[in-house]
Amino acid sequence: MRSIDIHAHIAPDQAIRLKPGESWHGFTKLEDSGRTFLAYGGQRNWLHPNYLISTEERLAQMDAAQVDIHVLSTWTQLYNYQLPATVGTATCRDCNDSVAGQVRDNPQRFSGLATLPLQDVSAAIAELERSMRLGLKGAQINDHVNGRTLELPEFWPFWEACERLGALIFFHQVENDTIVEPRSGTYGLGNAIGNLADRAVTFATLIYGGVMDRFPDLKICLAHGGGYTCFGAGRMDRGWQVRRETREGSLQPASRYLDRFYYDCLTHSETVLRYMIDTAGIDRIFLGSDWPYDMGIESPVAWVNSLNSLTQEEKEAILWRNLERVLAI
Repeated sequence: MRSIDIHAHIAPDQAIRLKPGESWHGFTKLEDSGRTFLAYGGQRNWLHPNYLISTEERLAQMDAAQVDIHVLSTWTQLYNYQLPATVGTATCRDCNDSVAGQVRDNPQRFSGLATLPLQDVSAAIAELERSMRLGLKGAQINDHVNGRTLELPEFWPFWEACERLGALIFFHQVENDTIVEPRSGTYGLGNAIGNLADRAVTFATLIYGGVMDRFPDLKICLAHGGGYTCFGAGRMDRGWQVRRETREGSLQPASRYLDRFYYDCLTHSETVLRYMIDTAGIDRIFLGSDWPYDMGIESPVAWVNSLNSLTQEEKEAILWRNLERVLAI
């Protein structure tokens, strides 16, 4: 049985090859207390040790986890929306060339998603087009661009391009930059709760802002099981019924759009996954591990296969059939 993982990160070769003190588009590699960082200005971002391993070592880890294919997405700290567009465009091009190179060298084991300079919509569209020509399948993006959510009209040309190109857009937040951190930066809540809250906000804004009606053929996947999306749809429906502002951009209540999105299976709960399947549909769920992070699933294939509430057909749909169909892998 095949297995295809939509949620697997990587760092670009250009950043990995840096020696301490060298610079890459203004980023500098630092070593401190046995850890490796990329620094830009006064900000330091930790490079997970598994970003530094060889391709052969990564493939060995995939084999141990029974994962056949990683759909590679660049480390989210390199979205770089807060930086000048020239820097963002340059780093995105390098990231996408690096991912495309991995896919080209190991076509049986890797597919890939692009990173885009969304602080400049025209540049993002051009880079998405270029990346798709390189063989990538879409892009991974944040839930907002410097605080601006993506249903706003300034992003409509981007969504038109995504629909035209058939690109899959994978929403994944930047670590330690969710709506939870301003209230509490403790207890790991930014990851445990913030990721999930951000996905629900993205779902709601794309619906209420009219994006899903304006661009009916979009392919959007919400990481981390879509967060609280499926569970919040009932209350969103009530809002649509009684709050006029929710009906200004959406033609239907929120629950009618659940099966317009895709979700990875990264819920850490059989009960939650079962609810998602019953609510959004089995054809909307992808395998996702969040490799290589500790909040991911170390053995995603074994986990899915262990779930007694899923039929064999449902397990196969999640493990590979859905992604094979949607991404033509």
